Amino acid sequence: MVKVPFSASIGLLLVRIMLAVTFIYHGGQKLFGWFGGPGMSGFEKFIGMMHLPLLPTPAWAYMAAIAECIGGMALLPGFLSRFWALALVIDMFVAIYVRRGAGVTGTELEQALLTLSAMVVLAGPGIISVDALLFRRPLWPNA
Repeated sequence: MVKVPFSASIGLLLVRIMLAVTFIYHGGQKLFGWFGGPGMSGFEKFIGMMHLPLLPTPAWAYMAAIAECIGGMALLPGFLSRFWALALVIDMFVAIYVRRGAGVTGTELEQALLTLSAMVVLAGPGIISVDALLFRRPLWPNA
């Protein structure tokens, strides 16, 4: 087993918390209309204006909203972290594509969220997570 410094898991916990809060907020706006968001009807209209290929507009809208809201909720405790973080990486690639297609040049937030999500995919959730409990990783690996 690879020995991981406890401080690295603290860093991954902080990354997961920040991603979770951000994605729950934005995904909740889309999925449920929380925090003054448009809800699914408004988000579907926005996605429909982008004319995304391959899938119908509601499929794109629901995939993005579920990945953000439910994925954020799963990242908070570190449950199936790599799966949800990968879904968020894909979501952010699509968001950057959509925003660029709409003529928006400021995609720094999406790029930062993509990078942090990719970090969780590559490094995992750390030992302070539900995943560590499920897959039997000790809290103090260096002890």
